[in-house]
Amino acid sequence: MQSAVETLSPTRVRLTVTVPFDELKPELDAAYKKVGGQVRIQGFRPGKVPPRILDQRVGRGVVLDEAVNSAIPRLYGEALQAEDLAPVSQPDLNVTEFADGDKLAFTAEVDIRPHFDIPSFESLTVTVDDVAVDETKVDEQLEALRERFSKLSPVERAAKDGDYVSIDLAATVDGDEVPGGTAAGLSYQVGSGDLLEGIDDVLRGASAGDATTFQTTLVAGEFEGRLADVAVTVRAVQERELPALDDNWATDSTGFESLEALTSDIRSRLDRVQRLEQGVAARDKVLEALLAQIDVPLPESVVESEIAWRKQATEAQLSRAGADLAGYLENEGKSEADFESEMQGSARDAVKAQLVLDAIADKEEIGVNDAELTDQVVRRAARAGVSPDDYAQTLVQSGQLSGLISEVRRGKALATVMEAATITDSSGNTIDLDQLRDDLSGPGAPGQPAPQVDDDGRPYHLHDDGAVHYLDED
Repeated sequence: MQSAVETLSPTRVRLTVTVPFDELKPELDAAYKKVGGQVRIQGFRPGKVPPRILDQRVGRGVVLDEAVNSAIPRLYGEALQAEDLAPVSQPDLNVTEFADGDKLAFTAEVDIRPHFDIPSFESLTVTVDDVAVDETKVDEQLEALRERFSKLSPVERAAKDGDYVSIDLAATVDGDEVPGGTAAGLSYQVGSGDLLEGIDDVLRGASAGDATTFQTTLVAGEFEGRLADVAVTVRAVQERELPALDDNWATDSTGFESLEALTSDIRSRLDRVQRLEQGVAARDKVLEALLAQIDVPLPESVVESEIAWRKQATEAQLSRAGADLAGYLENEGKSEADFESEMQGSARDAVKAQLVLDAIADKEEIGVNDAELTDQVVRRAARAGVSPDDYAQTLVQSGQLSGLISEVRRGKALATVMEAATITDSSGNTIDLDQLRDDLSGPGAPGQPAPQVDDDGRPYHLHDDGAVHYLDED
């Protein structure tokens, strides 16, 4: 076999392969066997028909076509290895010459991983914000816990903001009852603003037994946008009583031996949240600094595939939320052109990061062993609420196992870069990233946004499939 490479662009080549006819013998023998098993010729068992008989009855051209179609993938793969090419797209194949008994020649145009220089990781220097727990957030967490353990007690006075009222509601539009607009014994916190516009105004100062009517514009349902008359009757007013902020409450309600121990635990959790955020910020800044030093030509077919995947993922996520792209853009105040531009930019950044991290993984000879892969499968299965075996089977059946391996490998490559880079906080202290090692090599590591924090101060990432990944569960 002879092969030659013609460079069409920094990311695309034309590979020309020429093969003597004798090298097609394995495929030719297999083709005769396959075709022979598909025809029925009197006097011969299926699969045992001599080649000369098949040539007479079926035609040698049919067998040759089968042999060539079977040989080209093998020959293409061998040529890639011989020319040391790393394809990133499916090839455009074209048979340019084929003569029975002579030779086969074909070309393959394909996008390849570009060559580029990787700078020294030690030259990378980034700075992240200091970690400093805001004591007001500690107080907010304590107050949230107190509210969770609060009790409601009936009071004989007018309602005010923060009180809970039991109310009956009946909404009508031009005398017609609004579907779903009637409720009895509904509990509502005055001042929360999450029921109907204008209801807080009529509930403030109302006492048990008071009845009134107000008007509001409906925002959903059959009468959306219409002005409705809403009759409200207050059945009871309740005041929320917060428990005393002391050792007894901390022990009885939360299991801590003292209020100081509870406060210390909250402070520690908030500190961990900030350190996780700091580590993620460091990771993203290191990646940004690395990419800024490298000029990488991008294979357009890969960029287009990334854009298509991102669009599909965005539309699927909006669909699960009962929305669509047009409504999302309107709410965000963006045009379709703005959306396309942002999608293009983020896709190109992602492809560049993938190419660079793959190159680093190759250079550093980074691999993913069975234990690391199993660990990722177990973690993801737990988040998806399925067994590891079922999750692994889904990965294999959907063809996503190789993607998971690549993702973990890139995360490890980025972690290697971070270990060599200089990362300090604003005060000049070196950041210890050991506690984040798992997250740096975990799902979605490169380019993953900083974690969000729930009401209990726990950091999490929300994935495109809607799964919540709590970082402190790793």
